[in-house]
Amino acid sequence: MPSTRITECYDKVCSELLAERSADGYWEGELSTSALSTAVAVMALQLVLRELRHPTRIERLDGVHKKRLQELEPQLQPMIDGGLRWLAGHQNEDGGWGDTVKSISNISTSMLARAVFKATETEDQYSEVVQNAQLYIDEEGGVDAVLKRYGKDRTFSIPILTHCALAGLVSWRKVIPLPFELACIPTKFYSAVKLPVVSYALPALIAIGQARFHFAKPWNPLARVIRAMAIQPSLRVLESVQPENGGFLEATPLTSFVTMSLAAMGLIDHPVTRRGVEFIMDSVRSDGSWPIDTNLTTWVTTLSVNALKQDLPTAERPAIQGWLMKQQFHDVHPYTNAAPGAWAWTDLPGGVPDADDTPGALLAILEMRGSEPLTTTEVHAVLSGIEWLLNLQNRDGGWPTFCRGWGTLPFDRSSPDITAHVLRALSRWLQLPNVDDVDTAVVERVRKASDKGFEFLGSNQRADGSWLPLWFGNQFNDDDENPVYGTAKVLVAYRDADRWNEEPARRARRLLAGLQNVDGGWGSGPPNPKSNEDPQVSSVEETALAIEVLLPDVDYQAGTNAGLDWLMEKIESGSWRESSPIGFYFAKLWYFEALYPMIFTVAAMREARQQHLASEDGQAESFVESTSAAVET
Repeated sequence: MPSTRITECYDKVCSELLAERSADGYWEGELSTSALSTAVAVMALQLVLRELRHPTRIERLDGVHKKRLQELEPQLQPMIDGGLRWLAGHQNEDGGWGDTVKSISNISTSMLARAVFKATETEDQYSEVVQNAQLYIDEEGGVDAVLKRYGKDRTFSIPILTHCALAGLVSWRKVIPLPFELACIPTKFYSAVKLPVVSYALPALIAIGQARFHFAKPWNPLARVIRAMAIQPSLRVLESVQPENGGFLEATPLTSFVTMSLAAMGLIDHPVTRRGVEFIMDSVRSDGSWPIDTNLTTWVTTLSVNALKQDLPTAERPAIQGWLMKQQFHDVHPYTNAAPGAWAWTDLPGGVPDADDTPGALLAILEMRGSEPLTTTEVHAVLSGIEWLLNLQNRDGGWPTFCRGWGTLPFDRSSPDITAHVLRALSRWLQLPNVDDVDTAVVERVRKASDKGFEFLGSNQRADGSWLPLWFGNQFNDDDENPVYGTAKVLVAYRDADRWNEEPARRARRLLAGLQNVDGGWGSGPPNPKSNEDPQVSSVEETALAIEVLLPDVDYQAGTNAGLDWLMEKIESGSWRESSPIGFYFAKLWYFEALYPMIFTVAAMREARQQHLASEDGQAESFVESTSAAVET
């Protein structure tokens, strides 16, 4: 394959990714707009507006709060109307809605969207939209289908049914009660009581649990007394974990669920409600929709730095390094009680430290230094991050996202992709030339943690050789699984730790090569019975990930060359920036990010360029040696 073509393609994608930086040098990206976010935001604003227009509710407020809320009223209706128009204009042909404009319909988002037309009393205005939506929901199975979709994890099923109950579409008795009183116990005991929601959903547990109690009291008199006594203490907990800008996790869905629940109980003057409304209003986009989250700034910045590696201009590194260092948490986080030393996915107040962004930040800090020694400040930051990760490791050797040993729900358990990311950061640190100058106990602890991490990966590799990621999926695969993403990300950890020839890595490469589509790309496998799409849909993101990790293996050269050709055709045609909905936000809530295809393509093309340059150097060296031998003869 001509190296000139590879170089030209790499130069193009590299320059375009660099051009995406903000004025301060970092990357912000753009998250997909969301029918789900739009539906719940509209519902929250509608319930607040309903309370403001109630003849007696607003009169009981004090002067300051009353004036502030009354000033909001004329702003709410245009946003509600804009959201409804957007939803009506983005309904799928089957009558349902997907999480993004590129997503196939699902029962959850469809029920949420259907409910807002009833709550806003616009069913007659949008009669055809409502009729088609109801037909889809009935065919899919309604409430039972929602509960089945999420199984034992109540993190999302109960908020969805609460939303529908607030609209009058679902009986409150079908909404499973949440034990919001458990939020009143000390945080160190949360893992012991096995909450029915994941660690990041504590605000939903409190607000939605109280709404369910408000509208449908339990039959048990003791439960009534206990929950009644827990209302005010748990509201104080809720207020204490809300960030200053009002957005829980910077997420419109979570913030809206909390806001609608409090508003429905008449608590429109509560500080949490007021800040929640402000966040929702500040988050709306010009087309009337809402995104899934504000941004993934820290995440996409570290991914970009680690994709570019030494091709990130030297002059640009100090600004990015300084910005990234400022994003490290230095205090115990009020939301998850996480210790200092980690990073979140965003630079905004709603971010929460986690085990995916922290290794990404560590890798970026080390990468930007190159062969130069770390400053004293950087050494401290890196060691703090490593200490944080070591303390988060679960007994099984893997790493969870937020909290160690919190519970048994998927988003709190150890996961292969996050574990692999942590192992990459630990491996990179162990390879520093001056690592022996660090306390030997720390070095030994890192090595032991790494060994346990790889044992976890080996024991959690599926029979076919793949690993499944936690925060990514493929909507066209069975059970929304994405073995391409998960396997590729884990293989990078084996590569970086010099474990490339171990049996799990060999099996994984064999599997990944076998997942290649007939068009040369990677993406979905068997057809989804609910989709009319081609049974094999290659994506830029998945193809780039597979190419990057398979290129060093000569056994799969023919396949990677075909994939590389597929990717370069996308680059040359300009379609390489087309995003695919492969991301999961919360439980099976899809999103796409504008920078993902760009970042992954840069990493793949950089690897391709290096491989071909090394090959040409080897051929040139071989030619010189053979020529010298001939001259001597």
